[in-house]
Amino acid sequence: MGTKVLISGAGIAGPALALWLGRYGFEVTVAEAAPRLRGGGQAVDFRGTTHLTVLERMGVLDDLRRIRTGGSPMRFVDESGRTRLHLPTEFAGGDIEVLRGDLVHVLYEHSRPFTDYRFGESVTELRQDADGVHVRFRSGEARTFDLVVGADGLHSNVRRLAHGPEERYVTHLGHYAAGWSLPNYLGIGPGEGSVGLNVPGRLAAVGTSHRDPETAAAFFVFASPALTYDRHDQEQQKAIIAGAFAGTGWEVPRLLASLAEADDLYFDSISRADVPNWSTGRVALVGDAACGATIGGMGTGTGIVAAYVLAGELAAAAGDHTAAFARYEGLLRGYAQGCQKGGDRAGKFLAPGAVGLRLRNWSLNRPRILDWMIEEGRKATHLDLPDYRRFETAPDRISTPGRPLR
Repeated sequence: MGTKVLISGAGIAGPALALWLGRYGFEVTVAEAAPRLRGGGQAVDFRGTTHLTVLERMGVLDDLRRIRTGGSPMRFVDESGRTRLHLPTEFAGGDIEVLRGDLVHVLYEHSRPFTDYRFGESVTELRQDADGVHVRFRSGEARTFDLVVGADGLHSNVRRLAHGPEERYVTHLGHYAAGWSLPNYLGIGPGEGSVGLNVPGRLAAVGTSHRDPETAAAFFVFASPALTYDRHDQEQQKAIIAGAFAGTGWEVPRLLASLAEADDLYFDSISRADVPNWSTGRVALVGDAACGATIGGMGTGTGIVAAYVLAGELAAAAGDHTAAFARYEGLLRGYAQGCQKGGDRAGKFLAPGAVGLRLRNWSLNRPRILDWMIEEGRKATHLDLPDYRRFETAPDRISTPGRPLR
């Protein structure tokens, strides 16, 4: 029997890690607190040869090319509706842009033949000893695994259980972000991307859905000190958003009116996770749980690369998880932190203060500066990838998505 690994989280890094571990012969269980795969969400992107190489080795690159959005240009206006800045598709969309929910579905389908997915389940207790990690789930079930990996995002439950409270590791970066669906009353057409009002410290944007032209998506960002609120109380969160944008012109009153009826609100601080050690004993962290940022930190691509390296190092270590975890962190920490720096700047870029707003618009309206920023974004994603393909099991171990293994 192979090494038994529990992964907490069926977002992006979790299924990607499950896919690779399954190919290397590990026995993989994924526990996801949500009752089903999470759909919807903003578009996410991959850029540069490192991202594309990992996607190609995973066998998902062609699938993603078939469902790519085509990119999302961005237009920023003032309160009278005059355009102050236009950012082209390649600035935000990278080499491949897909909807987050579509990406999750592709990764799930490719990992499903190797993986026991447990939806509506989460970890409530972790206890380690020489025999493994003894886990108790929310359902009351108790099981023992050889290894546990937290792939459960910036607010990681596994990180809390294994390393301590979130406040030790997550830093508020001075802004909050929100998003929700609404009718496309502005008639924004396919390929037009998004249009947003910028006033000092605030962004209120709306863009067309890539799937349904009758639906739009709102995206709000505002500067604020850390707030105290219930992460599970959407009415409280809606009140915070409405208060932050009270008195703002353009289309903001209509967008806020749609918020009252929204049932898919996303609201969170723009924050950064910094964990001194990405593993403790038999428990490791991957993706945003280890070194993430809410937005702007290239977290999707970094999570895919981190899953590839973690699984590869576990396969290469032939059962020595201590060596594998150390090698994984040694290879990835500097890379992930370099990508993460974009998250530090995200709020200030999207909703800058008065001086920052003028400077951003002035500089990015100059093609040379814009082209330089796009190229720097590609460079930030580069990593010399190890090649772990020799550790993959025999071809008959790898099935097509949805078909049981022989």
